[in-house]
Amino acid sequence: MQLDILAFGVHPDDVELSCAGTLLASIHQGKKVGIIDLTRGELGTRGSAEIRDKESALAASILGVHHRENLQMADGFFVHSEENIRKIIRVIRQFKPSVILANALEDRHPDHGRSAKLVADAAFLAGLRKIETKDQDGQLQEAFRPTNVFHYIQDRLLQPNFVVDITPFYDTKMAAIRAYATQFHNTELDEPDTYISSPQFLETVKGRDMMMGKRIGVLYAEGYQTEKTIGIQNLDHLIQITT
Repeated sequence: MQLDILAFGVHPDDVELSCAGTLLASIHQGKKVGIIDLTRGELGTRGSAEIRDKESALAASILGVHHRENLQMADGFFVHSEENIRKIIRVIRQFKPSVILANALEDRHPDHGRSAKLVADAAFLAGLRKIETKDQDGQLQEAFRPTNVFHYIQDRLLQPNFVVDITPFYDTKMAAIRAYATQFHNTELDEPDTYISSPQFLETVKGRDMMMGKRIGVLYAEGYQTEKTIGIQNLDHLIQITT
């Protein structure tokens, strides 16, 4: 199955918090979308890897993505290595997405920036035919390089290069986030308090998306950065949405 968009997150829930609205909008447009989690989030204070596996599966069903898998790298300790780059190259060559969405280039959590670099490098190297990888059947994969790698904005309110209107899909985005019941504010759980489990945290996510929306005159939007210049064929592709 070929996918149009492949969203990478180093932890389960990274994608939901930061680019789920874009994925929902893309699915609504008829695009095929997948999610790749690099780790199981096993170092998280709340819940467990096994519980987060179930939560991520529930979130995927809410979003309606066409594929989701976990590469099971070491949470907190994954490195920029040939082994990990090859893991990412294999899934890129398997699904051949034209667009990759990846973690923020720099953020509060050190895993986010490291993941951004790892995924971006793998996306480039996937296009080199002399790097050989094999699929699950042991067949050599064809070299393939995605057209674009975009980095979603996470905890730090970075300056976006572009934003995507997600207003019609916001309720579904929040439902997917809340599928991670162990991670966010939940009075029914006896778990330690964390930065993201405070009652205010999801309000700050909403506030970030509202600030991004305000830039283009919509209620909610998600922002992206890119290290590559974006080209257009005509000025009509620049759409300014106004209220």
